[in-house]
Amino acid sequence: MKTLVMCAVLMLSVAGVAQSRSEAEGKLIAMENAWNAAQRDHDTKALDALIAETFINTEWDGSVENKAEFLQSIKDPTVKLTTLTNDKVSVFLYGTTAIVAGAYHAKGTRSGKPYEANGRFTDTWILTNGKWQCVASSSQHAK
Repeated sequence: MKTLVMCAVLMLSVAGVAQSRSEAEGKLIAMENAWNAAQRDHDTKALDALIAETFINTEWDGSVENKAEFLQSIKDPTVKLTTLTNDKVSVFLYGTTAIVAGAYHAKGTRSGKPYEANGRFTDTWILTNGKWQCVASSSQHAK
């Protein structure tokens, strides 16, 4: 009987972990989508809430930006995105750390000229005080 009770408790525990894992994955994907909308709309206030103070961004060309530099780059009025979407997104959870990786498609204009890019991204998120924040982002254009 003890074994049966322990198995039942273990099964309930696993079900609870699976549900919270699924919830975390859904939340992180929603936050990635909110990031895209904020970047497209030049909404630095929304992005500021998504990224940590210690945020580091590695751009597709190898340049590196801290949080302030990244937010400043989002304000660039010469970049006008009409599309910024993610595809093939995977979420890998490691306790209070998550890696989100996927493909992106960006389209719009840069300095008045048509711009389109496809590539890959990897974002590292941490859960601090019940809130997910991105601490590192890296992207690379597809060749």
